[in-house]
Amino acid sequence: MPRQGLIAERLIGLFLFGLVLLTPPLIGAFDKATFMGRIPPLYLYLFLSWALLIALTALIVERPDPDEESAGSDPGPNPDRRPDRRPRA
Repeated sequence: MPRQGLIAERLIGLFLFGLVLLTPPLIGAFDKATFMGRIPPLYLYLFLSWALLIALTALIVERPDPDEESAGSDPGPNPDRRPDRRPRA
């Protein structure tokens, strides 16, 4: 169970980071009339911050548990190969 608590803490931290990224003062800094490669800076900032939040969420949620990795290093017998049968040709 400690693993679930760690994931929850990281997700809460990521939520707070997302709130900071999307606060009006920070968004207002990118609301300019200039263009970056025909893309307004505000749109570019919103898209990149959204992509960053998704990538960090995937990293947090999909990170393998170190305890499970060590247990998974010895896969045991192959379930497809039975000792009473000859291998397929």
